[in-house]
Amino acid sequence: MKNNRRDFLKLAGLAGLGLTGTALLPGETLAQVAPGSKNRLEQIRRQAARKYTQRFNMCGYAAPKIDTVRIGYIGLGNRGGAAVERISYLDGIEIKALCDIRPEKATEAKARIKRPGHNPQLYAGTEDAWKQVCERKDIDLIYICTPWSLHTPMAVYAMKQGKHVAMEIPAATSMEECWQLVETSETTRKHCVMLENCCYDFFELLTLNMARQGFFGEIVHGEGAYIHDIGDSLFDKTKRYDLWRLKENAKRNGNLYPTHGLGPICQVMNINRGDSMEYLTSVSSNDFMLEQLAEETAAKDPSMKEWVGKPFRGNMNVTTIRTRKGRTIMVQHDVTSHRPYSRIHLVSGTKAVAQKYPLEPRIAVSHEGWVSPEEFNKLEEKYTPPIIHKLGEMAKQIGGHGGMDFLMDWRLIDCLRNGLPMDMDVYDAASWTAVGLLSEWSVANRSNSIDMPDFTAGAWKTNKPVDISLTTGGTTTARTAS
Repeated sequence: MKNNRRDFLKLAGLAGLGLTGTALLPGETLAQVAPGSKNRLEQIRRQAARKYTQRFNMCGYAAPKIDTVRIGYIGLGNRGGAAVERISYLDGIEIKALCDIRPEKATEAKARIKRPGHNPQLYAGTEDAWKQVCERKDIDLIYICTPWSLHTPMAVYAMKQGKHVAMEIPAATSMEECWQLVETSETTRKHCVMLENCCYDFFELLTLNMARQGFFGEIVHGEGAYIHDIGDSLFDKTKRYDLWRLKENAKRNGNLYPTHGLGPICQVMNINRGDSMEYLTSVSSNDFMLEQLAEETAAKDPSMKEWVGKPFRGNMNVTTIRTRKGRTIMVQHDVTSHRPYSRIHLVSGTKAVAQKYPLEPRIAVSHEGWVSPEEFNKLEEKYTPPIIHKLGEMAKQIGGHGGMDFLMDWRLIDCLRNGLPMDMDVYDAASWTAVGLLSEWSVANRSNSIDMPDFTAGAWKTNKPVDISLTTGGTTTARTAS
C-alpha cells in the first residue's frame, strides 16, 4: 500500500506539471521541463503553440443511446456527495459504484441516495481504487469530483476504459492535460463533459436563449467572474482533503478558476461553434490577504506554520480575451477579498445589455437605463427557455446552488439517454480551462498577450451551436418522492 501511495502521489505531482503521457514536445528532455515555475510557464507557452490535426470532431457528436445510464462516482467530498444525492432523483439511471480515499465518505454518500433501486459497491482506502471503478464493464459514466490535479488522469483513464466522463471544474492543471483530454475523447469517441453548473443557472439560460433569438443584436462584449471570499476555508483542514485548494493558491498565480464566469459568456458568443478565443492578457494584484490568514491560522494551530511566508497568488486577477470575430471578454478571479459574491455575467450587444450581479438581474435596451421590473418580467416570460418551464420548480426543490446543479445533471443524463450532443464538449473543457493556465504565463510576463490554442483544429468555423431548448429529447423524468 505504501508503494501504491508513493506511485499515486508521484502521478498526481507529474499530472499537475503536465509531465505525464506525451508531455514532451519533439526534441525535449524531461530535464528541460523539470518542476519549477519558469519551466512550468515555458511548458504552458510551448503547449499553447502546439499544432494539431483533429482525429474526430466531438462537437455535435451524438453517442449511441443508453436506456439506463450506469454511473460510478469518484471523489465524495463536498461536491461528490451532493452530486450522488441529486442524481438519485432521476429515472433512467443506476448508481453502481462510489469511490473515495476516505471510507467514511463513501459510506456517507451511499446514505444520501434518496430513492430505492440503487445498491452501489463502495471503493475506498487505497489511492488506486478509482481505477477499479473505471475498469468495470457495467458502468457507462464516470462522474469525477476529486481535487483538480486528478481530474485529467482519471478522465483519460476512464475514457480509455470505454466510459463517458463528467468532471468537476477546472478540467486540467496543465496545457498538456488539456490536449490529452481532447486527443482521448476524439480517439475513443467518448464524451468528456466539464460540470460547469453556472451555465445552467436561471438567468444565464435566459440570456443564452435571448442571444440565440437575436434580442441583443450582435454580441460585442461579455464579462464574468468568480468573486467569492473563501479565504478562511482554504486553511480549514475539515473543508478539503489534504488542503489541496490552498496548495493550488500557493503555487500558481493567475485566474485559477475561470469557468464559472467564462462558460456562460462563451456559450452566448458561440465559442468553438462559429467563433473562437484568439488571445488573452492577464494581470494580478499582490497578495494582501492570504499571508495574513496564514499567520493568524498558524498562531492558533502550530501545525500550519509551514504556510507562513509562502508566496501566495494575488487577490484579484483580471484577464481579458479577444475572439477571432473581434468580440471581447473580461474575466475576474478573487477568492480572498471581503467582497460580496459575484459572477458579474454581463452580456453587451448592439441592441441590448443584460447583467446579473452585484444587484438583481437586469436588462437595458438603451443608454437611458435599465427596464422597469414590469418590463423585465415580460421579457423573462417571453424568453425563459423550455428547460426552465419543464424543470425549474423541481430544480429549486431538489437544490444544488439554487437548482442549477440539478439542471446540469438532468441535462447530462438526458443527452446520454437520448443520444443527443452535449451542451459542453471536450473542446469547451479544454479551452475554458486553458484561459486559467495561460493567465499564469501572462501575469508572469508583465501582462503580455499569449495566443489561445485552437483545440478544434479549425472546426469552430463550421461547428453549430447546441440547442438547450428541449426541442428534442427531454424524456428523462425525476421524482422527489421515495
